[in-house]
Amino acid sequence: MTDEVRLRVTGDTAVLEDLQDWLRREPELRGRVRHPPAPVSAGEMGGLSDTLVVALGSGGAISVLLGSVQVWLQQRRRDVSVEVSDGDGRRVAITAQRPADAVALLRELRGGTEAP
Repeated sequence: MTDEVRLRVTGDTAVLEDLQDWLRREPELRGRVRHPPAPVSAGEMGGLSDTLVVALGSGGAISVLLGSVQVWLQQRRRDVSVEVSDGDGRRVAITAQRPADAVALLRELRGGTEAP
């Protein structure tokens, strides 16, 4: 697995900021979550991206990350989707409408490791 995972959130900026704050409260992820700027096209001033990047490093950070995203999704009151991708080309889209599906997809992305 690669050293970082990208989380792309659909919804408004507040949803992305909420997920970012949520992940930054995880002791194992502290200092590993960043919100890079969006690519700037000619004639644009720039803007916010809809993506968070999480540096994994060694250890169980991927399990902590995916478990934390799972819990965050289950607590959403509005529809929200998160696309999780890594540098190896694995990608999965998860929606808060179906928490049970989210659990299965997160396990698949982790390679069938234990539940959080």
